[in-house]
Amino acid sequence: MADIVLTTLNAKYIHAAFGLRYLLANLGPLRTVASIVEFDINQRPLDIVEALLARNPKIIGLGIYIWNVAPATEVVATLKRLRPDITVILGGPEVSYEAEAQPIVQLADYVISGEADLAFAEVCRQLLSGERPAAKLIPAGTPEFAELVLPYELYDDQDVAHRLIYVEASRGCPFSCEFCLSSRDIPVRQAPLPTLLGHLQGLLDRGVRQFKFVDRTFNLNVNTSRAILEFLLERHRPGLFFHFEMVPDRLPEALREVIVRFPPGALQFEVGVQTFNAEAAELIHRRQDYQRLEDNLRFLRGQTGVHIHADLIAGLPGESVESFAAGFDRLIALGPHEIQVGILKRLRGTPIIRHDAEWQMVYNPHAPYELLQNRLIDFPTMQKLRRFARYWDLVGNSGNFVETTPLIWSNEDKASRLSPLSPFVGFMRWGEWLHERVGRKHGIALVRLMGLLFEYLTGERKLDPKQAAAALWSDYQRGGRYDKPAFLKDHLLAERPPASSRRTRTGVPKRQARHLA
Repeated sequence: MADIVLTTLNAKYIHAAFGLRYLLANLGPLRTVASIVEFDINQRPLDIVEALLARNPKIIGLGIYIWNVAPATEVVATLKRLRPDITVILGGPEVSYEAEAQPIVQLADYVISGEADLAFAEVCRQLLSGERPAAKLIPAGTPEFAELVLPYELYDDQDVAHRLIYVEASRGCPFSCEFCLSSRDIPVRQAPLPTLLGHLQGLLDRGVRQFKFVDRTFNLNVNTSRAILEFLLERHRPGLFFHFEMVPDRLPEALREVIVRFPPGALQFEVGVQTFNAEAAELIHRRQDYQRLEDNLRFLRGQTGVHIHADLIAGLPGESVESFAAGFDRLIALGPHEIQVGILKRLRGTPIIRHDAEWQMVYNPHAPYELLQNRLIDFPTMQKLRRFARYWDLVGNSGNFVETTPLIWSNEDKASRLSPLSPFVGFMRWGEWLHERVGRKHGIALVRLMGLLFEYLTGERKLDPKQAAAALWSDYQRGGRYDKPAFLKDHLLAERPPASSRRTRTGVPKRQARHLA
């Protein structure tokens, strides 16, 4: 039982709600009458309501994000029907802007916009003392780290054993990219380094193995990022994994010197390339030095064991399909392990809307608010790009087809009657062929997908079945599997050693390990 219940619907169980832990840590004296209850979006809203009401709270604080606003709306609607006396307070990026017209906001009692670490505690103090805040929409200030209690002790043993652990060295972003909410998150504030390092040591001592830094620009302050990397390197042991979001054109020698010393698979860098079209980048106020970006990616790929996750956005104002295709091919040539192809979203509060009229931007009115069409890309083509993104994640990013994926567009088989294609064109053709075979299915079993790839490569691409089979079998073993699919048996030549025997890294997350095997 608790007077205050902090809750949210995470995208997956493995994600621990960082924001809720900050709220609890900063409740002051009210912390003793508060608790965290987490759910995920795969749970039924009625079951979530049942679990919340079982705690008989007076106040429910609910974190709202783009991925959970639809089921969370159902949760709040049901809560208010059953227990209208419970005060529901919303917070999070999805309700921090353009809030008034949102159904979930209309259902709730209060909404705190912005960074609610301290504001939530004040509202709860008022409510539990019998006062009512003067307004429904409550803007939070921008706290400095010195004002905050850091929440790392609130990760429990279950979190340590089964979940990603989120940490932050800074908040804010100095850039003004119009598609991103972080462009409104200013100024950049640094966590006190000695305090943060002390908490990191505590998490390491407790056995945390996977850390995800949520800083929007981890390498902005080179001295701080170098100090953190050196701290982690000194304490590295097999199985530790650290994720950072990096500015792709900022990797000076001071950082390079530390990065090269990490063992393969210990670091993952998420680098937001977003577009190689300089005119489109200027249009949305994205500043980027492409020569430095490419040099940095070549360094990371050629001289380090960093797992590189790069982002591209399709549908930006001023960028055609042909321009996006050229950017995708350019990024493929730089060799990142994963490319997240995202469709432009119209996030609430972002200034991307200023291009709506000129570029005829039409967005889906429902979360996640993806672009439906614009002046340069019509709806049918955008649907093809959406399928491209989904199938690329299934094939190109998964690590299940590291050797096979390039065969979709390349032509290493000299007997083939087809010429090599650009990676974008080749993968788009495969995606449309696959869509005709499987329709709108959201998941395809691995062996079924392998069979479809084999059929496409040998039929449409005219590759020698032995070449296609060898690549598929090697990839299949890469994941530690040895049950040879029947459709490959007649086409395999001499056995290659199982991928697991070639793997020298242990403890790396499975998806990353498949890329590195």
